[in-house]
Amino acid sequence: MDLIGVQTKICWTVTRGEGLSPVESCEGLGDPACFYVAVIFMLNGLMMALFFIYGTYLSGSRLGGLVTVLCFFFNHGECTRVMWTPPLRESFSYPFLVLQMLLVTHILRATKLYRGSLIALCMSNVFFMLPWQFAQFVLLTQIASLFAIYVVGYIDIYKLRKIIYIHMISLALCFVLMFGNSMLLTSYYASSLAVIWGMLAMKPRLLKMNVSDLSLWVIQGCVWLFGTVVLKYLTSRIFGIADDAHIGNLLTSKFFSYKDFDTLLYTCAAEFDFMEKETPVRYTKTLLLPVVLVVFIAIVRKITSDVWCVIGKQQTHTRKQQFDHGELVYHALQLLAYTALGILIMRLKLFLTPHMCVMASLICSKQLFGWLFCKVHPGAVVFAVLAAMSIQGSANLQTQWSVVGEFSNLPQEELIEWIKYSTKPDAVFAGAMPTMASVKLSALRPVVNHPHYEDAGLRARTKIVYSMYSRKSAEEVKRELIKLKVNYYILEESWCIRRSKPGCSMPEIWDVEDPANAGKTPLCNLLVKDSKPHFTTVFHNSVYKVLEVIKE
Repeated sequence: MDLIGVQTKICWTVTRGEGLSPVESCEGLGDPACFYVAVIFMLNGLMMALFFIYGTYLSGSRLGGLVTVLCFFFNHGECTRVMWTPPLRESFSYPFLVLQMLLVTHILRATKLYRGSLIALCMSNVFFMLPWQFAQFVLLTQIASLFAIYVVGYIDIYKLRKIIYIHMISLALCFVLMFGNSMLLTSYYASSLAVIWGMLAMKPRLLKMNVSDLSLWVIQGCVWLFGTVVLKYLTSRIFGIADDAHIGNLLTSKFFSYKDFDTLLYTCAAEFDFMEKETPVRYTKTLLLPVVLVVFIAIVRKITSDVWCVIGKQQTHTRKQQFDHGELVYHALQLLAYTALGILIMRLKLFLTPHMCVMASLICSKQLFGWLFCKVHPGAVVFAVLAAMSIQGSANLQTQWSVVGEFSNLPQEELIEWIKYSTKPDAVFAGAMPTMASVKLSALRPVVNHPHYEDAGLRARTKIVYSMYSRKSAEEVKRELIKLKVNYYILEESWCIRRSKPGCSMPEIWDVEDPANAGKTPLCNLLVKDSKPHFTTVFHNSVYKVLEVIKE
């Protein structure tokens, strides 16, 4: 395959032996799968250069950029999943968040705002949000952190107002580019932007209140929190949107004993459980956690000094002379937000760990450790820390490099080949969400559910599809599948028996949702033995069993 005389795709016929048929294997940017993965690796490769620039700019030293990059590699297994699962939405989005936070840092530090910086911030917001709907929750933590440093007085109203306007514009652009995704407009992120915009407009009235500075901070914080929650609730009810309701339920289940079908599907997966106890230990072994704690304590000491000046009724300009680095306070607050997210949902440590690497660059900051660098050369301190980090860090890298393998899923290959050659192009399939993604992409067949779980309608359909693993009757399940116009159901026995922890097998999850049928034999167990009279087995191998839905 040539493009303007350049070869973009090379294919081979690979003989696999062991009775397996030969397959075609292609590489090059002309192959869609290779192009997809290559773009992801390119983005994440450029991200490392961005991390160096970020650490250098934040710390004011090129040594800070070196610290950030080396910390990332020393803790690579805790920083990213791109090497294991490239085609994740976060793999496209996260590099743009790094760029976005660098631009925010520049805007906070700059004495004058330039149009180019604001346009770049808007575009990075858009590219961060477009591939990944969870991005709105990350940007919510950013807006909350920026509002907090505004309330205390580290940035002025003009700068925050510009940032809020940029976020509003980027949100509107994403709404249009996502073909009117109303989930964005009814999100906590959108509500927070609206509430802060309103509070900025009411700033003159707030200043007329005869209360202390500390009381004014508390009032503004409470108004923001209460206003965001209420506005989110009202907009969701008015527009009838429940696409992100499962996120609220998931967080509720973390603090209380709340359980439902959707939350159990999440919390039973290891990546959505609480952070592993071993994670802080791994941070400590590479000295990432101790270094970040030292930096964080240094920032907190300066914040405490500033706040004490205000509480003690000292002059505002004196406080600003003592500490006028709002970008450092912002990063400290963002660290707290990412820590909370990472502890509650293990998967989200992918935000926490890289941010810790950026924070580690501040050991080179003269604003924080100038008193030390007057006595000791900064390079000596930094290289001593890096040498200590490299003891465990190099071992971690060796572990990462030692992982070599290849992907092979012969049972799914047999399934896809059977679907392509034995079913009609318009045959509708249902089954486990990961399997449905393969059926849609590889066999090009219509599916009724897939892994995009942020859509309320899709969650409802998936719940019906997963009733095959409940204790309901075959007749009842078949009736609901017919309503979805399903022709074939792909049954996986492993989904019926696997159990990540107590209460997490599919039949046990259904016992919470459907207690009336608790104690009965799971339908999937019955269908594995005999699919009649409501279904007909048309294909099976060691993993998959395809059931044709018998229409009445």
